[in-house]
Formats: sequence, structure tokens, C-alpha cells
Amino acid sequence: IAVGTDQLEVIRWPGGKPRVLYLHEGLGSARQWRDFPAQIGLDSYAYSRLGYGSSDPTPLPRPLDYMEREARDFVPRVLDALGLERAILFGHSDGGSIALLTAAAHPSRVEALVLEAPHAFVEDISVKSIAAAKTGYESGDLRSRLSRVHANVDIAFRGWNDAWLDPGFRSWNIEWCLKDVRVPVLLLQGEDDPYGTRAQVEKGLLGAGGPVTGKQSVGV
Repeated sequence: IAVGTDQLEVIRWPGGKPRVLYLHEGLGSARQWRDFPAQIGLDSYAYSRLGYGSSDPTPLPRPLDYMEREARDFVPRVLDALGLERAILFGHSDGGSIALLTAAAHPSRVEALVLEAPHAFVEDISVKSIAAAKTGYESGDLRSRLSRVHANVDIAFRGWNDAWLDPGFRSWNIEWCLKDVRVPVLLLQGEDDPYGTRAQVEKGLLGAGGPVTGKQSVGV
């Protein structure tokens, strides 16, 4: 699809209503949802954000408020380009944070949220794991594996990794937006997730303005 002058990779899985828009994680893409949306059976869409998958590249460095910008300025335009007035937003990691921010900024466009391991604030475990990913990218096989799904692999990785490892990002926090989330929310957090802890879910449970269900997955 075209969003302004930008071309975005989109995958659609036809199905019933309501409609779902999938928002990928920090190193993800539309294709990395694999066949999961098809198994759900709803009319579903996933797009690769700029710099990811087969979407157009984006300048680096990414601004430290890149998730806020995506939610405020880009997700509504993606919905418009897809012809969707409202959708359930299903977000993973960074995508979960973007979904929360979108629901707070554009409540009329969001029907409900399903959030897998969203970030509301920065934890030490996140920074440690993201630093380890940098080592794997520069010295291991992570770059070659990511190049299979990203046309601009260095942009995809560095845009995410450099932002999270920037000292200024340690103060990033979106708990302020939770009170403005008025739609039903399902929060999921893996107990062994190397990028975040159950504190993210607990703060979401306490802070969101709509009805919230929280799930903790052991061993995921």
C-alpha cells in the first residue's frame, strides 16, 4: 500500500469480522506473523513498518520517540489506506507499545487490544538483552538470519538497536497514556521473556482505563 510517498509491505488473511491489524516487534515484519492470523480466522492485516520487511527504507537514526510517532501519525494512515474505520490491534513487543499509544491517541479507530509483551517503560533486562543482540548481529549469525526477511537489514536492526541502547532512551516511559486506553485489553507476558518481565503487565493492568485481562505464559 501507499501511505503518502511511502510504500509499505502488507499481508492480508481474509476472514470474518471484526478486523485485526497486526503490529510487529522491534525486529519483525509482516511475514514473521507466519500463519498465525489465518488460524484466528478473522479478517486480518499486517504491515511492515518503514525500514522493515519489504517496506521502503527510513533514515537513521530513528528518533527516540519512534513508537509515539508511529502511533500518532502512521497507524491511522495505514488504517485509512486499508479502508478500515476500526480494528482490533494485535501488537507484539514494540508493536504492543505502538498499539497502546494508538488506542490512547485515536480511540475511535481501535476496537480492542491484544498485547504480547508490550513495553510501558525500560527495564534493565531489556537493555541487557538488546546489547547481547548487538553482539550477535556484529559477530554472530543474527545479521544473516534477519537478511532473509528484511530488504534493508542494517536499517531494520540499527534503527531498533541503536535507539534502545541510546542512554537517552532509559527514561522512555508511556505509562502516561494508559489512563486514556478505554477499550478492552488482553495482556500476555512470557515468564522467561528475555526482553521484559511481568512488571510490564502488572503496570498495564493497573493503568489501563478499560477492562483488562492479564495472562502469564510459563516457559514461553
